[in-house]
Amino acid sequence: MAVKFSIKTISSFFQVLFLIVILFFTHPCFSADPDPLQDICVADLNSTIRVNGFPCKPDSQVTSDDFFFSGLMTGASTANPEGFGVKLGDVTTFPGLNTQGLTVNRIDLAPGGIIPLHVHPRASEANFLLQGNIFFGFITTNDVLYAKFMKPGELNIIPRGLVHFAANVGPRKAIVIAILNSQNPGIARIPNNLFNSTPTIPDYILARNFRVNEKIIAIIKSKFRFNGSLATATSDDI
Repeated sequence: MAVKFSIKTISSFFQVLFLIVILFFTHPCFSADPDPLQDICVADLNSTIRVNGFPCKPDSQVTSDDFFFSGLMTGASTANPEGFGVKLGDVTTFPGLNTQGLTVNRIDLAPGGIIPLHVHPRASEANFLLQGNIFFGFITTNDVLYAKFMKPGELNIIPRGLVHFAANVGPRKAIVIAILNSQNPGIARIPNNLFNSTPTIPDYILARNFRVNEKIIAIIKSKFRFNGSLATATSDDI
């Protein structure tokens, strides 16, 4: 018998989110970023100095607001060909995460929407399905696909650096809370990397990799030149 799961209050949602963070990130094997050397180090996003991350804001300038974030309360626009949008909760939008080894993003998918094939080079990822029905999968380096249909309340794990994707297979919008064990996990979108790089990958190389005619590669590239929806994930929309 299927188990129905619902989150009726904001407080219960954050209780679940807190448990996920504790369970996923307190075990040493999940650590991605270096351990902090001090209690707090709110990122100074205006500094021109970068040494594998952001410098700390002076303690005298730190306030309580640096440790609270409301950027995930509303979703990003899904009005694009892929039908998905991301609200980022990484160090660039939430400076209090600096040195804490944590990112929490909100992903909204319209009915039929997809999260395109991509990788996070610096983090493992836990995905909690808050709403909707999702087909989620990842591919190992020996080409094995691990995939499953997820229901609200379920959680999955994407190992660091592996290609993964998702599709909304339900009749209504889906919401995923993605938790990554790095303050700046990075993202490499496979379709954009291949067909919209600067400078571009030569058509004949892509054609031989995909075993198709170069004319087909040219057609695919033309779709990406006029499609900016996939180019950048920001805290506002996609």
